Amino acid sequence: MDPLDVIGNLHNVQPVYQPIISAIRHDVKGYEVLGRYYDGDKWRSLSSFFHHPDVPEEFKVDVDQHLLNIALQAMLDEDAKGLVFINRSAKQLMVNDGDELLETLLDFREKGFAMNRIVIEVREHDFDEDFEALNHLLLYYKTYGVQIAVDHVGAKSSNIDRIRQLEPNLLKVDTMNIRNHNAQGFQDIMYSLAMLANRIGAAMLFETIEDDHQLYFAWKHGGRYYQGYYLAEPRFNLSSKDSLRINVEEKVDHYIQREKALVERRLNLILSWEQKLKELVSRWDGPKKVDPFIDMVTSQFDEESFRMFICNGDGLQISANFRKRDDNWELEPSKKGSNWAFRPYFLENVMQMKTWKKGTLSEIYSDIETKELIRTFSFPLTDQYFLFIDINYSYIYEHDYLLI
Repeated sequence: MDPLDVIGNLHNVQPVYQPIISAIRHDVKGYEVLGRYYDGDKWRSLSSFFHHPDVPEEFKVDVDQHLLNIALQAMLDEDAKGLVFINRSAKQLMVNDGDELLETLLDFREKGFAMNRIVIEVREHDFDEDFEALNHLLLYYKTYGVQIAVDHVGAKSSNIDRIRQLEPNLLKVDTMNIRNHNAQGFQDIMYSLAMLANRIGAAMLFETIEDDHQLYFAWKHGGRYYQGYYLAEPRFNLSSKDSLRINVEEKVDHYIQREKALVERRLNLILSWEQKLKELVSRWDGPKKVDPFIDMVTSQFDEESFRMFICNGDGLQISANFRKRDDNWELEPSKKGSNWAFRPYFLENVMQMKTWKKGTLSEIYSDIETKELIRTFSFPLTDQYFLFIDINYSYIYEHDYLLI
């Protein structure tokens, strides 16, 4: 569309509202304000207008201000509750030092619209602009109570420090990345983002949810808010919970029951492994006969494991590695004397086993030697010696409850 047609016919520009759904109450928590232009035939998205580099930033600011005024007035007129999410690029925000936006928000504050209901969305790649100036402006907005969301977060890992510096209220994650990345790669990204969100006290909002799998992914990975066509498409009117395409509460209840069933199956498996080892512990005859003891254990975990060894409480390996190759268990004596205390959580897990007298199952991680995803089951033989059983990926994959 011609930018001059848009800017010259603002009466044909109207906002649409896409609901933001709460994971806590399963209702509409707020709306993202998007733009539509009527070209005389149909309503068209203004996305290309806002993202085209040749459209002057002043034009974009004028259109955005027009949309914002209509949206905020509509929410006041209808006494609609919740948050209002507005998109602004760094360049738009820097026009006239962002004064026009702030003046509009202050005008509506006088009318009774609280500033803390406003969420300004900036894209992560906007940090490539003059970040110091952008950061200063956003922090200034925050002093008025305005909330900040970083959109498309995770697109550039190099921006983690800048996100920490900004301390946004929300991190928006595009669930389309589930399809665009390999599964484990995106899992790693999500792990990092979840850690970042916890550290800076930011809520996670998953957007572009288009199917049940993506909604489940968002729920499972700690999303506090959901958004996407699977839930509700943008409309000219303010949607309510009753107008959503699906019953989110029923969906979440299904996820809860599914997750509980998987956890129960995993815990039952761990209990069965513990029982096997408890029956063998009486035959533990100390570190001088450590390898014969592991040789006995291999027959009990031949299907599950590909590697076993025993360490003392300081992380020192006192046994050889028992390594399974081509269905045969082989000894690797050279591994004896290795110290594994440097590994994250190693000493904490050892102390937990010593205290609670129970085995522990690690999270999924990538094995340095095989490069495959594995888990390790650890079990206390005594207060001083601990057995480590590495579970192979084929067994994990065949037992889906071990994948969570």
